[in-house]
Amino acid sequence: MNYILILFALPIATIILASIAEKVLNSPLAVAALFFAIYLVVAFAAFDASFLVFVILYTILALVSAIITRLILNFINNNDDDDNDGCGCGCGNNNDNVNVNDTGCGCGRGYRYGNRYYR
Repeated sequence: MNYILILFALPIATIILASIAEKVLNSPLAVAALFFAIYLVVAFAAFDASFLVFVILYTILALVSAIITRLILNFINNNDDDDNDGCGCGCGNNNDNVNVNDTGCGCGRGYRYGNRYYR
């Protein structure tokens, strides 16, 4: 029973939860650090010291899952705005009669690092 948990349940849970954590944290390294901390506590609370090998393997698995999730999300987000002006909000503004002071369709495109700039 213990090997089923170690070899099947924990890796699947790691992949799923690392993908969710990547969506929330937006940092693969933070996801890996979070999973390392959690599995390190679990290693000494529920298992013995031999589980430390699995802690490192699950941390690497969480990092790889977070990176793949980030790549997929970036690919999806880059393909969302192909039909409009790059805003991604679906307003259909194609820069034909855009005012210089217009930030465009309310998506915050005119804001950068807290300062307002105009295109």
